[in-house]
Formats: sequence, C-alpha cells, structure tokens
Amino acid sequence: MKKLFRTLIIFIILGLGVYFGYNYLFNNDTKKEEKEKPKLKIFDEDSDSRVIGVAINNNHDAWPHSGLNDSFLNYEIIAEGGITRILSFFKDKDTQRIGSVRSARHYFIDYMLENDAIFVHYGHSDQALSDIRDWNIDDIDGMFNDSTFFRDETLNKDYEHTAFTSMDLIKETIENKDIRDTSKEILLKYSIESNKLSEREDAFKADEVLIEYSTYTNTKYIYDEAEKTYKRFMSDTAHIDSVTNEQYTAKNIITYKVANYAFDTYGRQNLDNVGKGEGYYISEGYAVPIKWSKKDRNSKTIYTFEDGQEIKVNDGNTWIQIQPKNKLLDIIEYEIEEENTEGTVN
Repeated sequence: MKKLFRTLIIFIILGLGVYFGYNYLFNNDTKKEEKEKPKLKIFDEDSDSRVIGVAINNNHDAWPHSGLNDSFLNYEIIAEGGITRILSFFKDKDTQRIGSVRSARHYFIDYMLENDAIFVHYGHSDQALSDIRDWNIDDIDGMFNDSTFFRDETLNKDYEHTAFTSMDLIKETIENKDIRDTSKEILLKYSIESNKLSEREDAFKADEVLIEYSTYTNTKYIYDEAEKTYKRFMSDTAHIDSVTNEQYTAKNIITYKVANYAFDTYGRQNLDNVGKGEGYYISEGYAVPIKWSKKDRNSKTIYTFEDGQEIKVNDGNTWIQIQPKNKLLDIIEYEIEEENTEGTVN
C-alpha cells in the first residue's frame, strides 16, 4: 500500500511539473509573440490622445514652414487669391515650432470634423467663426487665445506671417479650456506591411506628380526609390522645414478634384466636397484610380478602389491634395534612358 501511495505521489508531482512547465513555456511564447507583433510607426495605434489640426499659412511669403515633418496627415486646399492653405494633423508629438499659423475658413471645419480634431488657427472668416460656434467645434483661435502662440520677430516678414505655436502651448490651452483630449477616431486605414500597390492590375508607374492649384500655386512630388517616399515641391521649390532644413516627403498621396467658387467680395471660396467623385491613390512609385465619397459635412471621406474595397494606405504620412476641378493633374512615368514623360492625366 505504501509503495502504491508513493507511486501515486510521484505521478501527481510529475503531472504538476508537466502542467506548470507547459503553461510557463506557452505563456512566455505568447508574450514573446505579442511583444514582437509589428506595430504602426506613423503613430501609436493604442494611444487615445485626440488629434490636433493646425491651419498652416501657405502664402509664398510665409515660407519656409516649421513642424510639418511631425504631422501624420496633411490636406492642401485652395483658398482665396489662388493661394492654398495646409491643414496639418498631429498625434502624440512634442513639436516645438509649428507654423506659421493662419486663419480658418468654414470648409476647413469639415476636415476637423472627419478627424474629430481640435482645431488650432489664428483668426477666422465670419463664416468660419459662425460655423465653429454652430457646430460646437473645439478650437483654439489666436484672436481669443493669443498666449497659445508666439511671434518670431527675427523673421523679415509681414506680421501676419509670424505666428507660430508648439505642442506644449497647445496642450496647456487644452487643459486650461477643459477641452476633451481623448479620441480613437482615425480617418484612414493603415497597412503595417507594404500594401503592394504595384501588384494591382490597375496600377501604373508614378515617378512624378504635378498638381496645379492656380497660376500662383502648384505642388509637385518626385519619387525617391531608395527611400520609397515622394519628395515634395511647391511652385518648383523644394518644400523645406525651417528647423531641420530637410525636405518634406510623403509616403502616401491622395489626390482628387472638386468644384470651387467664390461666394463673397473677398473671393473666399466654397468647396463642393460633399458627394462623390474619382481620384488617385499614389504610393511607393505607383498610382491607382480610386473613388471618394462624403455623405455629409460631419461624415468621414471614404476612399475606395474602383471595386469598392476601402484602401489601406502604407505606414507613413499622407498628403491629401484637394484640387480645383478645372486644373491640371500630371502623373508621370520616367522613361529609362531619358526623362521624357508619358501617362499624363488631365
């Protein structure tokens, strides 16, 4: 009996050893897999910090810009006088110089809404101010919150081109104004691994992209095959950051056209950006036709391939170029031996 009891105890001990050993190895392997699981680099998917959108001055006299190398998403949109403004969106950054910052236009609000973003700007049109109040937009306006901004008086520029801000100042104002600072809203879907755009049947080479806004402003991208990004130019000038002196680049470009028209004596614009249309998604040297749709002002713009599947952009920053309908778009493939062009898209 004692021998049987001892044998039973040994089996129990062995069994427990196997059980705990298996669980130890399994849990460690699981933790290792979780630790090694690839994550997006452009921003932290697990963060619930709210996106911050800043209205960036794009008058030529305001160049160079500051801080746009930290933005994960940018829109370039026509404004009055043939100029464009840039809406730059930041998440979990500590950028110390952003700008220069300019005033709001009412249709900028549409892009704050679709990103659930806090809107940072210096000044406003009458229509923009009215819409900000009507739509209860969380905004930080330099006309009412001047302490959120600083003036760079060392610049040899007109006063209107000298307003800058920083993430520290913005976050301090958010806290002082008790603005909601959490959100899980992100406009686009992202692919951690390359989305292999080149393998799609409807893809074509895109070595250079020229986007005309007016006789005053055009934007150009030239593909850097080594870096798998597009170098950015504005009106044939390299788009340079004033702090790093490095040229801005884009991993993803979405471009499409909408009708625009002046509605007041200052030439301020309306955009027909609600509805649907066609455009292109460009990344890693290739372009594909896409469709866009926006149900209403408060809805996200949805971007799909022509088969209706929502696109996933590559891990990296994105520039959305919303172009006037009657302006030129060139998507160019370089020939191997000489830089003659082909594949113009009008």
